[in-house]
Amino acid sequence: MKYNSPLVYQRADPWVYKHTDGYYYFTGSIPSYDKIGIRRSKTINGLTDADEHIIWHKHEKGHMGNHIWAPELHYLDGKFYIYFGAGDAENKWALRPYILECEGDDPINDPWRELGMIQRSDDDEASFTGFSLDATVLVRGDEKYYIWAEKVGFGNGLLTSNLYIAKMKTPWKLETPGMLLTTPDYDWERIGFWVDEGPAVLFHGGRIYVSFSSSATGACYCMGLMEADEDADLLDRNSWKKSRYPVLKTNEELGVYGPGHGSFTVAEDGETILCVYHARPYEKIVGDPLYDPNRHAQVLELKFDDDDKPVFDLH
Repeated sequence: MKYNSPLVYQRADPWVYKHTDGYYYFTGSIPSYDKIGIRRSKTINGLTDADEHIIWHKHEKGHMGNHIWAPELHYLDGKFYIYFGAGDAENKWALRPYILECEGDDPINDPWRELGMIQRSDDDEASFTGFSLDATVLVRGDEKYYIWAEKVGFGNGLLTSNLYIAKMKTPWKLETPGMLLTTPDYDWERIGFWVDEGPAVLFHGGRIYVSFSSSATGACYCMGLMEADEDADLLDRNSWKKSRYPVLKTNEELGVYGPGHGSFTVAEDGETILCVYHARPYEKIVGDPLYDPNRHAQVLELKFDDDDKPVFDLH
C-alpha cells in the first residue's frame, strides 16, 4: 500500500496507536512545544487531514510549563494515559516525565487530569533526578515496564543520554529502580551529542524489540535496535542485544534526513507492521535543529529477513 508522504506535516516524535474501537490515534511533538494534540482516523492515510484536537496546554508557571515533548497515548488497565516530557516555565531544560489520565473512554472528547510526574519506586533515589524524557511502556502479559531516556554526567562535564527500564506497579508508579538498557557505545550514537532516546516497542517472532534514536537531531540522527527473547528477564542487561550499526539512517538519494523516534503499529490488513518515524526533507538547517519545525511524520512498511528480524528499508 502507498502511504502519504509526509503522513503528518511538522510532527516530530510521531506516535500511532490502534485502539480496539478500530481507530488509529496519532500524537507527536508540536513545533511550538506548548500543547498536546490528538487526531484519529479509521485509516492510516486518513490521519493526514484528520482534525487535531488539543487536549492539554502547558502551565504558565512552574512544572510542565515549557518544552512539551514526545507525547504517547497508551491504554492501560482500562484507561487512556498520555506520557510526555516537559520542562519548567522558568527553566525549559529541566525536563522530567509526566502523565495525564483520561477521565472517560474517549481520549479526544473526554477531559484529562494531571497525575504529575511519574513516581519512581520507593527504593530508587536516582531515577528522574536529571534531564528525563521520551517515556514509553512495554506490556508483556500482566507486566508493564517503563522505558525512558535520562542524562547522566561524567566528572569532566560530559552528559550522556541513556535508556533505562523499570517494572511498573501502576501506570503512574514504578515498582523497581531503573536498569540501564543502553548507553551510547558506538560512533553513530555520539555525533554531536552522546544520545540514546526515543524508545518504541515491537513484539515479533518470539522476540521483543526496542528501537531507539541516537546522536544530535540533524541529519546525523538515526535509529538503532535492542532485542531480547519474549520470555527473558527484561531487567537483566544480559538479556538484551544491541544492533552494531543503525537500522535506519539518512538516505540522501531518497531525500530522507535524520530519521528517528519511531513508533510501531499494524496496517489496516491487521498483519503488516508499520514504523511511523520523523525525518526532514533537507540536510541544511538554519539555526538550532531543535527549533526547525520541518520534522515530518513518515510511514515505513517493515520487512523481515531470513531470520525473521525486522528490516527498515526506505526503498
